[in-house]
Amino acid sequence: MKMKILMVSPECAPFSKVGGLADMVSSLSKEFAKKGCDVKVFTPLYSTIKGKENFTKEMDNLSVHMGLGIEEFTSVWTTQLGGASVKFLEFNKYYDRPGIYNYGAVSYEDNGGRFAFLSRAALEYCISTGWYPDVIHCHDWTTGLIPVYLNTTLRHSPLGRCATVFTIHNLQHQGIFDKGVLEYAGIPSSEFRADSCEAYGSLNMMKAGLYNCTKITTVSPTYANEIKTSQFGCGLESLLRFRAGDLIGILNGVDLEDWNPKTDKFIAKNYSVSDMKGKAVCKKALQERMGLEVSDKKPLFGVVSRLFDQKGLDLLARIAQPLVDNMDIQLAVLGSGETWLEDSFKNLTASNSGKIASYIGYDNELSHMIEAGADFFLMPSRFEPCGLNQMYSMIYGTLPIVRSTGGLADTVSQYVEGSGKGEGFRFSDATADALYNTIGWACATWYDRPDDIKTMRRNAMTRDFSWLASSDKYEQVYKWAVGTRSSAF
Repeated sequence: MKMKILMVSPECAPFSKVGGLADMVSSLSKEFAKKGCDVKVFTPLYSTIKGKENFTKEMDNLSVHMGLGIEEFTSVWTTQLGGASVKFLEFNKYYDRPGIYNYGAVSYEDNGGRFAFLSRAALEYCISTGWYPDVIHCHDWTTGLIPVYLNTTLRHSPLGRCATVFTIHNLQHQGIFDKGVLEYAGIPSSEFRADSCEAYGSLNMMKAGLYNCTKITTVSPTYANEIKTSQFGCGLESLLRFRAGDLIGILNGVDLEDWNPKTDKFIAKNYSVSDMKGKAVCKKALQERMGLEVSDKKPLFGVVSRLFDQKGLDLLARIAQPLVDNMDIQLAVLGSGETWLEDSFKNLTASNSGKIASYIGYDNELSHMIEAGADFFLMPSRFEPCGLNQMYSMIYGTLPIVRSTGGLADTVSQYVEGSGKGEGFRFSDATADALYNTIGWACATWYDRPDDIKTMRRNAMTRDFSWLASSDKYEQVYKWAVGTRSSAF
């Protein structure tokens, strides 16, 4: 089935990115284009996007009708992403800013209007061009009003027959705003109710999308089950249990054009599961780059992460000093986030020269160097809808140490001591002690059972994390959604 697919997303790699959402949108779009589908990605033209001089202006006066009698005129630029086409919405009032959602860790106050506008503009683009997709794939709360539009003001337009698939990337962020945003969006006030857009007296754009979309996906099977519980449901667990028959968890894949030790242009020497010599060269290059003692004997533990509560790196900060005091290991950290955590790793680096190194910020080349040069990769997340770095790590023969939650539980098989079975080390409790003990287990395996390390590396590097299997599952969901929507008319 050669479908027409519209992806509406606040991020799309490599143009704009905060997290894994950008990678998923980009990779899945390219994969469906390979299948012969007509794929368009609709996303804002942020001022921070590089390479704009290579884009082509497609439209100069797209009329976007909002509520309150407001009509805005915008431009749409286009470029190719593999076989997919990316449409950039230029509207400086909302997108000519230094950040996507926030700046200096402070969210923009008008985010409700910014992303209501994106949702409406994507639909106006379809109407203006006469291109009507079979499926509109909506990504996170920022696009939550699209299914509402299709069920209300646009239900009897040609767009009304479009199926909507809504993907939850992180349920913690729900897009909660004053109900005035609904009026600005031009959505009937009758939708401000508990079984549509309202939650605790406010507009909840995530809830709006979940109630009104045709089908729901999230980014791992375990997370799909977790979010139906009070522990992980973030107040929407009852709704997700209500819609459980339309909810499916599909693991994200990895873009092997970007993440592949055989071809990676950012690492010191390429290598493969059949020729691992390059990994030692990569380890040495990483140690030199980050000011660690150059040693092939000591295990090197890597981190590439946002430094926030969700990621559990506060647990690592608490135990980093006793780790290097009591175990002969090294630690390399790349990330940014909460100021106190950034300062913690800076201080640890200053007081443990050659043992602990940190780079506060983001560096794409360094992230590749850590994945290739580290022996173990730490992801002690309190929750993790999918996670990509644990998959990157396994592709590079770097053994992940993860908490058993969400996509981490779905992708990392537990090591069976003495057998070499598994690809990593898992623990259950989100505590500093559990993380310390698991790192100790990995360290003991490194020194006492080196053959098991070699076997686990082979296990990890032969796993298939390509997008092919995941895109096949999304194709099934798209067909399911189209059939369901068609039967409603």
